[in-house]
Amino acid sequence: MPQSYSIRPAQPSEFEALGKLMVLVYSQLEGFPKPDEQPAYYNMLTNIGDFATKPQTELLVAVSEDNQLLGGVVYFSDMQYYGSGGTATKEQNAAAFRLLAVDPNTRGMGIGKLLTIECINKAKAQQLSQVIIHSTKAMQTAWKMYENLGFKRSEDLDFMQGELPVFGFRLIIR
Repeated sequence: MPQSYSIRPAQPSEFEALGKLMVLVYSQLEGFPKPDEQPAYYNMLTNIGDFATKPQTELLVAVSEDNQLLGGVVYFSDMQYYGSGGTATKEQNAAAFRLLAVDPNTRGMGIGKLLTIECINKAKAQQLSQVIIHSTKAMQTAWKMYENLGFKRSEDLDFMQGELPVFGFRLIIR
């Protein structure tokens, strides 16, 4: 029997567990820097709840019917708080999301897509014209999902995070 999932704002009591999930997911990506290579990045993941205190920023989680944490993402309705390298933070009339992670035990069940669609719907409701994201070669599975949802590679948003090439994507929504 398929289980249903819902997306909602993360509760402060979930921040620690979500941070651990983020570290688990990102540290397992083949070709992605490890915690000892980018400690500041992993510190940010561990303390993912800090994003909930920033203006125009929402920490969203996917939960099962029994409130089990299945994934999360950080949504930005104002690019100045997005915090990426490159030119993305200067984009106008745009939303973004980053740090999408899904529990490895529930991959392939559409949870990442559900989180992505929630971010797109928030941007539409706020009458923004585009959604911006970044990804790396280690996240090729997610690339396919983003492209299937209409995101297009946007080389003007690319940047380097240390030794790691980071690739920009843009979805025009109106």
